[in-house]
Parts: sequence; structure tokens; C-alpha cells
Amino acid sequence: MVTDAPRAAVRPSAPPAFTDAAIAGMDDVYRFARSLTRDPSDAEDVVQDTYLRAFRSWHTFQPETDIRRWLFTIARNVFLRSRERGQREVAVDDDQSALADAAQAQEAWVRGGLDSILDRTDLGPSITAALAELPESFRAVVVLVDIEDQPYEAAAEVLGIPIGTVRSRLFRGRKLMQHSLAQHARDAGLLSASPSRSSV
Repeated sequence: MVTDAPRAAVRPSAPPAFTDAAIAGMDDVYRFARSLTRDPSDAEDVVQDTYLRAFRSWHTFQPETDIRRWLFTIARNVFLRSRERGQREVAVDDDQSALADAAQAQEAWVRGGLDSILDRTDLGPSITAALAELPESFRAVVVLVDIEDQPYEAAAEVLGIPIGTVRSRLFRGRKLMQHSLAQHARDAGLLSASPSRSSV
């Protein structure tokens, strides 16, 4: 849960409709910031800076557009600026083989019966852990598309990457998530045999 600190950023000059919409999206922005920083305290710092910037430049927001997308973009920029220089980026190849690989993994997932097994399992803690283990470039896309329900175009705009890159990173991120959740099923004794590495 987000602290009340970012709420102090609200300026009286911002219209009530803008203020209400921005505050309503705060938990979503925090969740996105948490996916970027992997740390609750750092995520709150990103949220606070995001809202300071948002209310400082509220007049640049286009009312007919999605305010969450606008806030996600600000949060992403805040995170990138706050990150230490020289931090290693994850290299990602955006090729068609990634899509085919992900499709094969999904087919194996269904054939192995993991869908029905995991439907009967509390996956909350496992999903949280699996997300935390994803490289940042994959995690940001998975959170925006699968958790925040943003379309590919919106995710591409927020992250400043082509739509093709969004698709590739999403498929790869989902594959890594599938592998983690399959491991959860094995650890919980729901799978009697460990499938080959290529099947997850």
C-alpha cells in the first residue's frame, strides 16, 4: 500500500477531476514502480517523485487520454533517471524465434496439465516471487500488459520501445513466469515428474 507522502504533492491549482483521477491511479502506479525497483521504499520514492512531477505539469495532460498511461510514463522516466549510471541492461533479441519458442512452451504447458493443476492452487505468493525474479525489461512489460491491462500500444509508449519489442519481451517474460510456476507446482508436490527444460 502506498503511503500518504505522495498525496502532499497535490497542488490546489490542479482541477478536481484531474486530482481525483490521478489519486485513483496511485496504487497502480505504485505497483508499476515496485515492479521496476523491486524495493517497497524505492518504489514509494518513485511514486512520490512521479506525483510531484505530474501535479507540477498537470496542464500538459490531455483529458481524453488514459491518465494511468501518462503516470506510468512519468514513473518510468523517474526510475530511469534515478538508476545508477552504468547499471547493466538486459540484452533482448526481438526475433520471430522468440514467438515460436513461447508458443511451443504454452502448448507443452497445456499438454502437461499444468493449467488445471495451478487453477486449484493459491498462486499469489508464487506469482509475486516469479515477478520479482524477472529481469527488469521483461518485468515492466508483464506488469503493464498482464497486471495493469494496458494494450501493447500503451506499453510501448510508456516504455519507449517498439510494439514488436513489447510482444517479444512479453512472451519471454511469460515463459520465465511459466517456468517459475511449474517449479512451484513441483515443489508443492502437484507434479510427480519434472518435465524437461524445453517443455516449460
